[in-house]
Amino acid sequence: MTPIQTIIIIPILAGIILFALPERVKSIKAGFALMVSAVVLYSSIQIYFSGIAEESVSLLGPGRENVSGWENLGFDLHNLFLCRIDGLSKLITLFIGFFTLLILIYSLVYVKREKKYYNYYPYILLTLGASNGAALADHLILFITFWGFLGLTLYKLIKGYDEESAHVAKKTLILVGGADALMIFGIGIIWSINGSLTISDLNLSTNNTLGVIAFLTLLIGSFTKAGAFPFHSWVPDYAKKAPASSSAYLPASLDKLLGIYFMARLCNEMFVLNQWLTLIILIIGVSTIIIAVMMALIQHNYKKLLGYHAVSQVGYMVTGLGLGTPLGIIGGLFHMVNHALYKSGLFLAAGSVKEQTGKDDLEELAGLSGKMPMTFITALIFALSISGIPPFNGFASKWIIYQGIIEFGKDAGIANSLWMVWLALAVIGSALTLASFIKFISGIFLGRKRTGFDQLKESKISMLIPMIIIAAFCVGFGVFATNYVVPFLFKPVVGNVAYAGNWSSVTVSLLVIISILLGIGFYVISDVKKFRREDSFIGGETFQESTGFEVTGFYETIREFKLFSGIYKKAEQKWFDIYYLSRDGTLWLNKLLSKAHTGILQTYAIWLVVGLIIMLLFLT
Repeated sequence: MTPIQTIIIIPILAGIILFALPERVKSIKAGFALMVSAVVLYSSIQIYFSGIAEESVSLLGPGRENVSGWENLGFDLHNLFLCRIDGLSKLITLFIGFFTLLILIYSLVYVKREKKYYNYYPYILLTLGASNGAALADHLILFITFWGFLGLTLYKLIKGYDEESAHVAKKTLILVGGADALMIFGIGIIWSINGSLTISDLNLSTNNTLGVIAFLTLLIGSFTKAGAFPFHSWVPDYAKKAPASSSAYLPASLDKLLGIYFMARLCNEMFVLNQWLTLIILIIGVSTIIIAVMMALIQHNYKKLLGYHAVSQVGYMVTGLGLGTPLGIIGGLFHMVNHALYKSGLFLAAGSVKEQTGKDDLEELAGLSGKMPMTFITALIFALSISGIPPFNGFASKWIIYQGIIEFGKDAGIANSLWMVWLALAVIGSALTLASFIKFISGIFLGRKRTGFDQLKESKISMLIPMIIIAAFCVGFGVFATNYVVPFLFKPVVGNVAYAGNWSSVTVSLLVIISILLGIGFYVISDVKKFRREDSFIGGETFQESTGFEVTGFYETIREFKLFSGIYKKAEQKWFDIYYLSRDGTLWLNKLLSKAHTGILQTYAIWLVVGLIIMLLFLT
């Protein structure tokens, strides 16, 4: 069996087999899934280091590319099963395998005793195989088959264990399924104007109406999968109600990898964008950054806060790829990987906190750093990474995107002339991200420990190992970004580029380490034990031990600010949620059309004639 077949077919078959095993042997199912994911990751590494620059390989196996007789079926069937190995697909499949293995290690304890995670491991393996299939497919029919199947596994991995979670699962399925339907429509348009659905052969113009419609329908599918505004509303709800491992696996990592992967194919290979489409993409990119981070600032549920940040960070990826320059594309892809790292880590940390405390509201938590030190340290690294603090990986990819925006501004065009707007909003978004993660870290881990947490313990080692590994990658991808990570992982995809500004990640990292060591040295020399500490004195009663600072209270001022209060109220009323807007519009249209059902035969005859006329007009 070839490595391509191994990473696509094996996990799908293994997932189907696991459905036959009863849930009482969940440990056996977990071990089997872990073994399969390890084999898939090994095969993904083989493919990545195979030395193949670009090659088409049949999913059916060697020698099946030109099987005689297939042409008699009326279309080129052998192209339907072709998989494309190039720098981008190798990068995506490598990290799909990596994240799957880590999530399964974390899940060994996390899902062990929970009945609501029924058939969890089969759906994880099906997701693994279908994700690799979507990343490697070189035919749009094969691609949309795998892509659409992922909508089903996304729905099944949230688990409708109560009324709210069932509603979120339905909402997710409808939004993702609706976007997939639009993609099928776009694929039909591509067939009508090009006569071929082979992805590597497409290079369509967007200077005509059909080309623009085809591009936009496929772009909507990409944005919905990745969670970009305005197709994002399923992500925060999913993050709030789904198991933390599912949130870390899908909205945080795999959905972002696949959504941005397909956007990269659309914008840089399948279509040639005109300047107006570039402008639209950049507007959506920076809008996603600001709108989602503003929503994250006011959240009290820390899982939903992370969900909005999963949306906000997509804006940086969309902006980078929307620039269309080599530097912007590298920055967008680098940020895609970085986001999958620190956001999956944040969801895993959140899952550990929920597992140990049973709480998911910041107002009910505080002071857990002493009881859960490793979770705190890793969560702090993830928070600094997503906030773009050097020398962590989030800063490295944002820095490249910033340079890409500056470079983009040197060219002529409407979107190019607004480069300062794109840059300013991207930087502001990073600052607001830091503000909201101060809330996240301080609300959960800092401050005075609440009563009831005295017997709290650190998470199990199998839950800590993935977080520690991901944290190490966040540090390593930041420290070694310039000299190793970008040249090794991303330049083979895009090509060599020249940086607009100097950034020596190793030098800056050394300076940061020196400053930390100096701080520790001063702390030790100062001998803080000599300073006296006393409780506040108010009427002779102890005060300090019984009071604390509510971190959420400070952020409520943002909600109450006159400029934002009205917008926040409208957001709470679902004015900007495309799911509810579509639902209400459909119900209104149904109500309008229902008036035509009068029960009078002549009326139905008129409608029949009108329908036939419309069909004839379209057919001609």
